[in-house]
Order: sequence, then structure tokens, then C-alpha cells
Amino acid sequence: QVQLVESGGGMVQAGGSLRLSCAASGSIFTINVMGWYRRAPGKQRELVANINSGGRTNYADSVKGRFTISRDNAKNTVYLQMNNLKPEDTAVYYCNANLRTTDWRSNDYWGQGTQVTVSS
Repeated sequence: QVQLVESGGGMVQAGGSLRLSCAASGSIFTINVMGWYRRAPGKQRELVANINSGGRTNYADSVKGRFTISRDNAKNTVYLQMNNLKPEDTAVYYCNANLRTTDWRSNDYWGQGTQVTVSS
């Protein structure tokens, strides 16, 4: 019914930048919150950043000042601009959306994940 398609992951040297994109498609009525989570080797999954329909944002302490999340409501798309990347940012990044479908049901949906690798 709903799927999230991610793009923009890859390999970059420390200090470089990447921009992740996630587009939601399907029987969507409204999207309440979209965001990004990540899982690094040996660590549990953590919230990186999210943004609600009114533009209010939330960031993990480890990425504040370096990452910026934004949203295009007309395209059902969320972006994560990642600057000054560090080796500890290496992880699989997952897009998440809490949305209401056209049959008025609200649920969470997940992308398949995209690898971000930062070399030292």
C-alpha cells in the first residue's frame, strides 16, 4: 500500500558531505512525521533526525550543527543534508514515516536502508 524509496547513500572521506532523500508513495492521505534512523556496527538503532508536518525538527545530540533535515510536502519527500561527516557516522540509514492512508489508518512505514560509509 505504501513504500519509502531511499537514495543518496555512498562512500565519502571524513569532512565530506552527502544528502539522503526518501520519497513516500502509495495511498497516502497525510504524512505526520518523517525522519531518519541509523544502525552502526555494534550499536542499537537510534534516531538521527525527524520533522513533522509543521516543520518542527528534532536531532540527535551527535549530529546537531552538522546535519539538516527538510521536507517537501508536495512530493512526500524528506531530505537529510549531512555535512562534516565523521567515521562514527558510518551506518545503515533508514527512512521512517508516520502517516495516515486514504482509508484513515495511521501507521509507521520504513525504507529498506541505505549504507553511508565515512573513511578516515
